[in-house]
Amino acid sequence: MGIKVEIRSSQLPLRYQKYKLIPTTQGVMASVYLLGELYVLKLFDKETPLITIDLEIELLSCLQELPTPNVVEQFQIEGYEVVVFTQIKGDMPSIPTLKEIQQIGIFLKHFHTQSKTFKFQKEKLFSRNRLRELIRLSKNKMLQYYFDSIKLTLYNDGIIHGDLFPDNCKFLEGRLSGVYDFSDASMGDFNFELAVVTIAWCFDGVNLNQEKMHLLLDAYEYKRESRRERFLVYVKYALLYYATTRFLAKRDYMELLNRLKKL
Repeated sequence: MGIKVEIRSSQLPLRYQKYKLIPTTQGVMASVYLLGELYVLKLFDKETPLITIDLEIELLSCLQELPTPNVVEQFQIEGYEVVVFTQIKGDMPSIPTLKEIQQIGIFLKHFHTQSKTFKFQKEKLFSRNRLRELIRLSKNKMLQYYFDSIKLTLYNDGIIHGDLFPDNCKFLEGRLSGVYDFSDASMGDFNFELAVVTIAWCFDGVNLNQEKMHLLLDAYEYKRESRRERFLVYVKYALLYYATTRFLAKRDYMELLNRLKKL
């Protein structure tokens, strides 16, 4: 990840040229720059469907009283779609603390309470049908084995973030200051969303930390009697999903696969 398309300050509208243009290593579908300490600029790949960009903007405009960025404006630079957001202050957690995990659980509860009322039409990125196709393209027999062994039904509970890893949020003075990068948001299963946070925040190496997982689920007010076997199936599916996408992107996927093997 990193800057795919380089731009210069002189290519920006005049109102932004006074800010220092700082490249980042964030972004998969976009080149992400900071504009001083006030704004974030995302320059999307030309292959990114316009509906993906439009729905991210629409979603953020619908969220109420949540620590998410505001959309400032949208324009083009040499045919590339550009969106400017307000910048969130704070730092990304390297090793999430128990308090940070708890706050993410609370955020998700509030986010899902709102997002279950949204009816955006967008490809269901995390469906079994899509994962089946990705694994077929991978031609990886181990991924296929785990797909065949994981039995679950995914529901369309509402809009999910889908990529809530620690590098998509910030904390300031011990408090969650913001969650961002909703480019992968789509209709999905809230259990899957919680499972993604579990694989990203609640493992110590290849081992699931039960204390961290239950703290997350408590903060989300997840029903205790549903936790053990039922929720762990979603954790396995989330591990398989991201192991597959990382394999196809030629990124390190073995840590996630090893976690899957341990469950």
